[in-house]
Amino acid sequence: MLKEHTLAACKGAGVDFPPTKQINPILLAYIGDVVFSMYIRLRLLPLSSHVRIVHDLGSRMVSAVYQCQAMQELEASLSEDEQAIFRRGRNAKSMVPKSASVHEYRMATAFEALLGYLFLEEREARLEEFMDKSFDIITEKMNAKKEAGK
Repeated sequence: MLKEHTLAACKGAGVDFPPTKQINPILLAYIGDVVFSMYIRLRLLPLSSHVRIVHDLGSRMVSAVYQCQAMQELEASLSEDEQAIFRRGRNAKSMVPKSASVHEYRMATAFEALLGYLFLEEREARLEEFMDKSFDIITEKMNAKKEAGK
């Protein structure tokens, strides 16, 4: 519904929405970041009524480090077209923040580009499957880190 509304707004403004496969992978990652951030925060809402707790936990879960770990586990399950988007996202040149290594950041960019692609292509079932599995992997990794810290 969101994409349909956006397409209608673009068309009303006389602007054509580009084909998904022609969109810069950094822009796909930008969309994927928004989609995954919202998904994570909605999944965390039942855990606490305190904004700070949901924000802090959500921020850690959407970090490049954890997205990289999820992507590494899910990479083998990608279809051919998903692998192409993954490679474009991973190989895209951008600034790497200090909070992640170059490898982690590129894998996270590939992860987000793939989510952006699935969202824009309206492949809801695959998007949901990918985000659900990612959430489970990230939760498992965070719990393992917490246990190791005790």
